[in-house]
Amino acid sequence: MRESKYQANLIKDLEEMFPGCIVQKNDPNYRQGMPDLAIFYLDRWAMLEVKTSAEAEEQPNQRYWVERTDDMSFGAFIYPAIEGEVLARLRRYFYER
Repeated sequence: MRESKYQANLIKDLEEMFPGCIVQKNDPNYRQGMPDLAIFYLDRWAMLEVKTSAEAEEQPNQRYWVERTDDMSFGAFIYPAIEGEVLARLRRYFYER
């Protein structure tokens, strides 16, 4: 599956999982390596870097930005094989109080 198709399906899933959330696709030309998606829900936010597999090539600075956003809030790589695990972590993060 192409990354763009997977990303489109993932956005739909996120919008169903977190009703009323805002999913923003980030501009890859603005800041090199910034994760693909920003998700805003309730009073929290998260960033996801979308890949098609664990073997998909990382672009410069992607790991840095995923780790930095995870330190600040929530950041993760996501691809089909680990989607369930990442979305479960994201759900816990959005709903923990």
